[in-house]
Amino acid sequence: METHSLLKRPHVWAFTTYFAEGLPYALIRMVSSVFFRDMRVSLEAIGLTSLFGIPWVIKFLWGPPVDQFGTKRKWMLLMQFLLILLFLAVGLMTPLPSGVKLVAVLLFIGAFLSATHDIAIDGYYMEALDKEGQDKFVGYRVMAYRLAMMAGTGIIVTIGAAVSWRAAYSGAGLLLGLLFAYHFLFLPRVEKQTSRLRDLFKRVARIRFIVAAAVCVLLVWGIRSFLWDGLRARLFAVLPFLKTISFAGWVAMGLLMLLIGLALFRNRIKEVMFRDNESFYAKAFFAYMDRKTIGVAIAFIILMRTGESTLSSMVAPFMVDLGIKVHYGWLSGGVGLPFSIIGAMSGGFFISKYSLRRTIWPFLLAQNFTNLIYMGLALGLSRFIELNTGADTITFIGAINLFLVACVHAFDQFAGGLGTAVLITFLMRTCAEQFKAAHFAIGTGLMNVSGVLAGVAGGFLAQRLGYGPFFGITFLFSLPGMFLIVYLPFLETEEGE
Repeated sequence: METHSLLKRPHVWAFTTYFAEGLPYALIRMVSSVFFRDMRVSLEAIGLTSLFGIPWVIKFLWGPPVDQFGTKRKWMLLMQFLLILLFLAVGLMTPLPSGVKLVAVLLFIGAFLSATHDIAIDGYYMEALDKEGQDKFVGYRVMAYRLAMMAGTGIIVTIGAAVSWRAAYSGAGLLLGLLFAYHFLFLPRVEKQTSRLRDLFKRVARIRFIVAAAVCVLLVWGIRSFLWDGLRARLFAVLPFLKTISFAGWVAMGLLMLLIGLALFRNRIKEVMFRDNESFYAKAFFAYMDRKTIGVAIAFIILMRTGESTLSSMVAPFMVDLGIKVHYGWLSGGVGLPFSIIGAMSGGFFISKYSLRRTIWPFLLAQNFTNLIYMGLALGLSRFIELNTGADTITFIGAINLFLVACVHAFDQFAGGLGTAVLITFLMRTCAEQFKAAHFAIGTGLMNVSGVLAGVAGGFLAQRLGYGPFFGITFLFSLPGMFLIVYLPFLETEEGE
C-alpha cells in the first residue's frame, strides 16, 4: 500500500509524463533526420522533415476539444497507446523497399498524435496541481523532457546505427509502452469529466467550416502555378533569405499575424463568433485574447528568448569553425545536459520559494548575459576561428582554451535552464482555469515563433559580421523582452486566475 501511494506522488508522475512527452518529439523531429540520412535520403528531402513541426505550431487549434471532452488523463492514455502502435509499425517498415516513404507518412501522422499528447499532459499537470505545486515541479518537467531528448538522440540513435533501425524504433515503442502501463495503473484520477469523449465524434457535423477551409486550400493550391510561382520568384530575388524559412516557419508567422489581427478586431470577431453561445472553441480562444494586458504577455512570450534562440542557432557552427567539432559531442551531452537540468531544477525551486516576480529579472539577465560571454570568447579566440574555418588541418585551441569553452557552454546551458523555468511558469500563469489545455497550447505555439525567425536571421548575420560582433548583436535582441518585464501581467499567482 505504501509503494502504491508512492507511485502516485507527483514526484514520480511529473517526471514520467514529461519523459513520455519528450520521447516522441525527439523521435519524430530529431532521430528521424539521422534515420533518413542513414537511408541515403537527399539533404533536400530531409529538409522537408521540417513539416513534422507544423502540429506543434498549430496545436492550439484543437486544444479546446481536449478541454471540453473527456479528461486529460484519457486523452493522454489514448495518444500514448496510438504512439506505441505507430513506433512499432515504423520499426517493422524500416527494412522494406518502400519503407522510407511509409515511415515519413507515419511520422507525420505521429506528429499530430504527439502534439495532442503534449496538450493533454500539460493540461493534466495544471489540473492535478495547484499553483504552488505547478511551480515546485517545473524543474522535474524540464529535466524529464531533456532526458527524453537525450535518450532519443543518444540511445535510440546508437541502437539504430549499431544494431538496426527496426530494433531502435521498436525499442522506443516498448519504452513508451512501459510508461503507458505505469500511467494506466497509477496516474491519479484528479479531473471531473465535462463531456464524454465519444460525444466529440457526434459533433463532427458541426465543423463544416473545416471542410470549407480545406476546399479553399485545394483551390489555392490548384491555381498557385498561375499566381504564386511568378510572385515567389520576384520576392525571393529581392529577399533571398525567405528561401530558408521552412513551411513550419511560415505557419508560425501566420499564427502571429492571426493573433495580431484578433487583438485588433477582437470585439467585432467576438460579436460574430459568440452568436453560438455553445461554441467552446470561441470561448476558449477569446478567454485567452480578451484581456486588457494580453498583448504585453504575447509580446513577452515571443520576444523573451529571441536573443538566446539567435545565439543558439550559431553555437554549433561556431564550435566547428573554432576547430573543436570532435569535442562537441561530450561538451553537449556530458557538460551541457547536466547543467541544463541543474538550471531547470534550480529555476523551479527558486520560483516556488521566492515567486516569479522576484526571480524573473535575475534569471533572464543570466540567460541573456551568456550572449556577451560568447562574444568575449569569440573575440578572444578569433585567431583560431580564422585558422580553422574551412581548413583541412585543424589547429588545436589548447587544453586551457578548451576548458574555457566548456565552462562557457556549462553556464550557457545552466542559464538557459533558468530561462526555461521562467517561461514555463509564465505560460501556466496565462492560462484561465477552465481552458488550461487550450491556453497552454496557444502559449507554446507562440513560444516557437521567435525560434523559427531567429534561426533564419542568425546565419546571415554571423556570415556578414563574424562570430564576435554577431554574439554581441544577439544580446541586443534580448533587450525588448527584458524591457517588457516592467509591464508584465500574471507575475503573481492570483493574476492568472
